Amino acid sequence: MSFGKYITSRVFFAQILAAISILAVLAFIFFHWITFITNHGDEITVPNLGKMSEDQVDDKLNQLGLDYQIIDTVDYKPEFPKMGVVQQDPSSGSKVKAGRIIYLTINASTYKMVSVPDLIEKTYRQAVPTLKAIGLLEGEVRYVPYLGKDMVLEMWINGKKIKPGMKVLKKTKVDLVLGDGEVIFDDSEVDSIVNVANKIERELEKQNDTIKNAE
Repeated sequence: MSFGKYITSRVFFAQILAAISILAVLAFIFFHWITFITNHGDEITVPNLGKMSEDQVDDKLNQLGLDYQIIDTVDYKPEFPKMGVVQQDPSSGSKVKAGRIIYLTINASTYKMVSVPDLIEKTYRQAVPTLKAIGLLEGEVRYVPYLGKDMVLEMWINGKKIKPGMKVLKKTKVDLVLGDGEVIFDDSEVDSIVNVANKIERELEKQNDTIKNAE
């Protein structure tokens, strides 16, 4: 049989169909096997771990066949429990495979320590933004007689006068003592100033008389 007659014969078409059928069966078996070994369709929904403690996270993820890793601790947030989960990746509701690691960011147990800035002789308008920039809060403001209006003269925390550089927790309130822009002298202070001025004047007069007599 010539080649031309062969490729147009029923035998040739039967062999082609048989080959296609075998390839289809092999492809079905292959993809079924791939699906089986990769657990295709056997996905786990990531739970919401927000505000959970590490023990609670461990129990929850063990039940689901998932693992976790703490990657960071954020500065203390009062709206979250101490050492509670603040963020997670993947997020809740995501579909993952068994054994997937969930990365966690947890809340600190307390505020971190910061240094009180040097606000002495700074104006009130300068002092408040400086406090806020490092995480401290403005407390009570008290005025005392002083020439410089709104100038910071003292800093107090919990009824105690403090010095710049002192370590305190973030979110601590710092009370400020400011100048009121007025200087008040009582009568005794005025008399004292006058007496000093008169004494200086007499001393100058004596020095002038001594110089004249020497000439």
